[in-house]
Amino acid sequence: MSVLVGAETKLVVQGMTGREGTFHTLRNRTYGTQVVAGVTPGEGRCERRGIPVFDTVIDAVRETGANTSMIFVPPRFAAEAILEAADAGVDLIVCITEGIPVRDMANVHSYLKGVGRRSSDRIVPGVISPGVANVGIIPRRSARPVEWA
Repeated sequence: MSVLVGAETKLVVQGMTGREGTFHTLRNRTYGTQVVAGVTPGEGRCERRGIPVFDTVIDAVRETGANTSMIFVPPRFAAEAILEAADAGVDLIVCITEGIPVRDMANVHSYLKGVGRRSSDRIVPGVISPGVANVGIIPRRSARPVEWA
């Protein structure tokens, strides 16, 4: 079994300052996920709900050690957001955006393949480690920790 998120997950949220981004960022933080930064171009050098906001993912990764990204941006910006996270060295990218043009995602796939990364290993719509971390829009009631005998 592969565990994608856990106590070591340091989450940066691209588009955190938008309505949906803020809602799910706070929900994931309440669940126990270590949310270390938000990214919204033009809104860097501020703080929202105790979370520092940066202009770029690379700045956020450099300053906080973020290793996972959650993306809440409009479809026309989603492919670029995914590429920005990949270029910043983020290990796992969770993209929530619906309606991304197929051609944009084909370009993302080609780019990631060209730099030696398989896009299917890096981009997922959400992931949860019950009782430990939630990255995405998965309701907390959908999973609970397993108690081993």
